[in-house]
Amino acid sequence: MEELKPRPANSSPLTPIGFLERSATVYGNCPSVVYNDTTYTWAETHARSLRVASSIASLPGVDRGHVVSVVAPNIPAMYELQFAVPMAGMILNNINTRLDARTVSVLLRHGESRLVFVDHEFSSLLLHSLSLFPASSPRPKLILITDKNNPKQTDFSDENFLTDYETLVETGDPEFKWVRPETEWDPVVLNYTSGTTSSPKGVVHCHRGLFVITVDTLIDWFVPKQPVYLWTLPMFHANGWSFPWGIAAVGGTNVCLRRFDAGAIYAAVRHHGVTHMCGAPVVLNMLSNCPDGKKLEKPVEILTAGAPPPAEVLRRTEAMGFRVSHGYGLTETAGLVVSCAWKREWDRFPAAERARLKARQGVATVAMAEIDVVDGETGERVKRDGSGIGEVVLRGGSIMLGYLKDPEGTAKAMREDGWFYTGDVGVMHPDGYLEIKDRSKDIIITGGENVSSIEPGTGRDPTEKEVVEFCKAKMPHYMAPKTVVFKDELPKTSTGKIQKFILREIAKSMGPMRSRM
Repeated sequence: MEELKPRPANSSPLTPIGFLERSATVYGNCPSVVYNDTTYTWAETHARSLRVASSIASLPGVDRGHVVSVVAPNIPAMYELQFAVPMAGMILNNINTRLDARTVSVLLRHGESRLVFVDHEFSSLLLHSLSLFPASSPRPKLILITDKNNPKQTDFSDENFLTDYETLVETGDPEFKWVRPETEWDPVVLNYTSGTTSSPKGVVHCHRGLFVITVDTLIDWFVPKQPVYLWTLPMFHANGWSFPWGIAAVGGTNVCLRRFDAGAIYAAVRHHGVTHMCGAPVVLNMLSNCPDGKKLEKPVEILTAGAPPPAEVLRRTEAMGFRVSHGYGLTETAGLVVSCAWKREWDRFPAAERARLKARQGVATVAMAEIDVVDGETGERVKRDGSGIGEVVLRGGSIMLGYLKDPEGTAKAMREDGWFYTGDVGVMHPDGYLEIKDRSKDIIITGGENVSSIEPGTGRDPTEKEVVEFCKAKMPHYMAPKTVVFKDELPKTSTGKIQKFILREIAKSMGPMRSRM
């Protein structure tokens, strides 16, 4: 069999970008994107994306392999650009709309972005970020995304903008031959980490990795053909966990919301017949505390990840009619690569026990080769007893190519032993299910022992003394806090992760005694 080798016919580069072409053929007359009073079909979304890709490719100074950034909420243009930018042969960079101008400026310069699509709502943020560029730094061209539903928006004729998005659609070529990757290892997206413990890093993914994570997630979450998917997860966060491409693959309907609260979510679910949605645990908490209080008529599948969701929040959310699936992933994995695969026998357990089991992150998805928990220094596997703490390591097809312009950081994360070291601390239970405990930098060392910063529980309006005494009674002595500080709200990222580096700075500012928290 030695003469049987890869040939062009059997080795076309894997890419999820082609899913849009298939959806236009199979589901051409079916709704693809719904936003306010606008509805597009898959044939229209395909044509619009090709037109935008054609227009991008024709712009001077913007060539194949260049970075194109997008600053926009979950709107149709944002969805189309997840396809259009790669179709033009360029690298897509979604930027978190919640960042400040200084950080946006840093990211644009670090990624050497040549073109930026910016929604009118964030145009002032973008212009401020460009004003912070050093005089010697080249500035990217700007395309304004307008919204007919909002009359108070920047005029696209403003001299700061090259043109507006809809003009690119109108002038583009719907027959444009989109630029397929030369190899499946070609970079296609640049995503910046949320920076919960340090400065954001530029994570680069290839076509192959995105194909793997997209198909993997559809399989693991049992997504059927033509679901109705509600966009509450920001597309700027790890490309919406791969669902822009995934929903195209199954010909679903993308229900887009510029902004939302619990009431808006429940209204969209009932009006559009939503079947699936994703969200951080903060979204689950929002849904479970909605004053509406009406249980859904039909169950809605919701996939959550980010910070570990409290078991009580999971229980309340499911009581409202949502079926919660829980997973784990990082920007570096392009999506969720660990999921709490549910076992039928667990359905017989009491609600509290079911919620406790579902709060664990789980096992490797079908396309993730291996996961483990090891000693971060020696690489030796820790005991699988649910208490041996170590660093979570992964290996599989959707792991990033590396960090942009950071070979040292790449080498530290992707070591010679073949593992990607996540920086997350967890335990492996005897049944093989992973449970995340903390970030490695956030482990508290007290009395010579390692303590997860998420170990202390929550109370209702207790005093500082009551919290300390409660912890001493319920926890080993070394785990109990010496000082307690109450805050109305903790600083969080867009996915609900607590920004612990900010808390550390607050603790340091309180003086020697309080810094021992």
